[in-house]
Amino acid sequence: MTCGPEWEARTELLLGAGRMERLRRSHVLVVGTGGVGAYAAEMLVRAGVGRLTIVDADRVQESNINRQLCALHSTVGEEKVRVLERRFKDINPGLELTVRAEYVEEQDVPALLGAADFDFVVDAIDTITPKCALIMEAMRRRMRIVSSMGAGAKTDITQIRFADLWETFHCGLSKAVRTRLKREGMRRPLPVVFCAQQADPAAVVAVEGERNKKTTVGTVSYMPAVFGCYLAQYVISRL
Repeated sequence: MTCGPEWEARTELLLGAGRMERLRRSHVLVVGTGGVGAYAAEMLVRAGVGRLTIVDADRVQESNINRQLCALHSTVGEEKVRVLERRFKDINPGLELTVRAEYVEEQDVPALLGAADFDFVVDAIDTITPKCALIMEAMRRRMRIVSSMGAGAKTDITQIRFADLWETFHCGLSKAVRTRLKREGMRRPLPVVFCAQQADPAAVVAVEGERNKKTTVGTVSYMPAVFGCYLAQYVISRL
């Protein structure tokens, strides 16, 4: 016997009514809705998380179509969070969804984390300064957070795993985040998702004229999606 709507019946059969009710009452913040973050957010919605805030300033580009959930030829040029807003409300019409189509600057992080009583923070930002600002502020506030490291330039799905940031390897983004946190005296445990495969150096090329981005990294469809699923599983299992 299930207590929720029919579309949640299979999840409730697995998790139980009590756990489903906890998910319905939970509020998760997902920052970054690109290749990784959008999949994490959708898996949270489909699992029954009742309140969600998504933050991203980017618009869909044709180059996103190979890997991003919101990217279709029909959505090129649209704000990613608006595409996801329609999709998520179609999955769960009762979802309490807050959409923030904005780029998170370092100075914006305290106000963002103070905007609601979040039960969990999902960091899917791919630029160092705002990523580290979000991580450090969440740590200071003792908020539960899980962070995505780099999914680009890699292809081996079997080497994706959970780890503490300080125990990761073969990941350039992890190294950059560790360096910044260490410099700021924030050497605390941080749960992350990373891939232990060596990155393919031929898949990384320099770019110019892009905001906070010096390189473009080759990607394949399934890697960011699985990273997102790992993030969602981490959150759901702890809510």
